[in-house]
Amino acid sequence: MSLQIGDEAPNFVADTTLGEIDFHQWIENKWTVLMSHPADFTPICTTEIGRVANLKDEFNKRNAKVLVLSVGTKEGLQPLESHNEWIKDVNETQSAIVDFPMVIDPEKNIANSYGMIHPNANDTLTVRSVFIIGPDKKIKLIISYPASTGRNFQEILRVLDSLQLTAEYQVGTPADWIYGDDCVVVPAVPTEDIPEKFPKGHKIIKGYLRTTPQPNID
Repeated sequence: MSLQIGDEAPNFVADTTLGEIDFHQWIENKWTVLMSHPADFTPICTTEIGRVANLKDEFNKRNAKVLVLSVGTKEGLQPLESHNEWIKDVNETQSAIVDFPMVIDPEKNIANSYGMIHPNANDTLTVRSVFIIGPDKKIKLIISYPASTGRNFQEILRVLDSLQLTAEYQVGTPADWIYGDDCVVVPAVPTEDIPEKFPKGHKIIKGYLRTTPQPNID
């Protein structure tokens, strides 16, 4: 059965460009973005790795770590050597400094445990998977992009904002929400309890649709 939101993220021990990690220990008490890339030395992957590196401060603000996995390595190079040589290209072409670990997975054990290989798309390389994993080691979000389409990292940051907000407050985030916008009060909160829980104010649009200013900002 494929992984679903709410499942515990499979643990693994693997070599990376920054040494061996035990995934669950490496997460510590942080949020984690685990991403797969189809192959080293490919154009879209190069731009994505560079973009993540250049968003380091944004991930740090959100107490989030990034881990990247690629099973497609350069012919003639060992997997770790391939990753390290590719990082040099990323840094050069994307004006970046890649300082997050890249996992080697030559047997595809990790990729398969996370369902990152979609055989009807490609039976040897991963799609562009994104897993957001909480400090509790539970999967909070799963997105899969085809190899032809680079990820929108502003969306990934937006979802991190939403997940962290809704983990602490009884709100949800509506369509196209961005940090600072009004939120919706979850149905489990009775309307009569809203003023106490959300003293900034609220609007009742319908009995089931109540909004309030984002509760974790002044």
